[in-house]
Amino acid sequence: MNINRTRLRPLLLIFALLLAPAAFGQAPAPARRHETVAFESKLVGASLPYHVVLPADYQRESAKQTRYPVLILLHGLGGSAGDWVSERARLAEHAAEHRLVIVVPEGRDAWYTDSATVAAEKFETYFVAELLPDVERRFRTHARREGRAVAGLSMGGYGALKFAFKHPDKFALAASMSGALAAASWVPSESLPEFVRPSLSRAFGGADSPARAANDLFRLAREVAPERVGALPYLYLDCGTEDFLIGNNRDFSALLLERKIPHEYRQLPGGHTWPYWDQQVREILKLASRRLAAPGER
Repeated sequence: MNINRTRLRPLLLIFALLLAPAAFGQAPAPARRHETVAFESKLVGASLPYHVVLPADYQRESAKQTRYPVLILLHGLGGSAGDWVSERARLAEHAAEHRLVIVVPEGRDAWYTDSATVAAEKFETYFVAELLPDVERRFRTHARREGRAVAGLSMGGYGALKFAFKHPDKFALAASMSGALAAASWVPSESLPEFVRPSLSRAFGGADSPARAANDLFRLAREVAPERVGALPYLYLDCGTEDFLIGNNRDFSALLLERKIPHEYRQLPGGHTWPYWDQQVREILKLASRRLAAPGER
């Protein structure tokens, strides 16, 4: 029998492809990159779950000994730890381009501050003394300053820059998007949105409360000793030109310039909105990848 091999070859190829799943098994499912950690805070006395977005190669066999730089990403007032991993943000998509572990903690509406009025709400101490060590225990992250950054939006932007000044030994980079940078000096009044006022009083106390002075970001920047400026993390801040907080951000950048504190300030078209933050978080991921210690086995 005369067989036309040219015509038979495509048929053999199709047959082989049909058999492949049975012979070799199904293709492995993509590694899970987003995890939720059920974390219990002893300091706050509450469940404060946090989310983690892992690098694309985190679970590969070749990376089992690799430790990664970590970015702690803070949410804003009225938000939660789920904001950055919700449908309105494309964090996991953006993060796929970077070898970073990204942690999104729960800060409630506490301004990342130990409350002046509620003894159990120690949201600054919990962040430093409980959250950071827990992340290092559970995930392969750098356990040193050079491999750690903190960033956030609005209330989270305030928190990130405040941590930079109050805990400079913990971070190499601190970044703010649309930061509510003057929050500790805001006295509840009709000029502020109604939903903001209770959180300010709860976190910072009355107008003359020591907690306001201790957490006033402008005061912290103004009073940092010149010899301590070099010990601060690198600071980044941006704000939309249509954002109601643009004045705060311009004023803070001007103060940093006056004090000769290294930083980068950007103002771009945009408001206090998720499309703006979803755009700008990509810039922060790039900055973190450049400025933090690279992944390695140390």
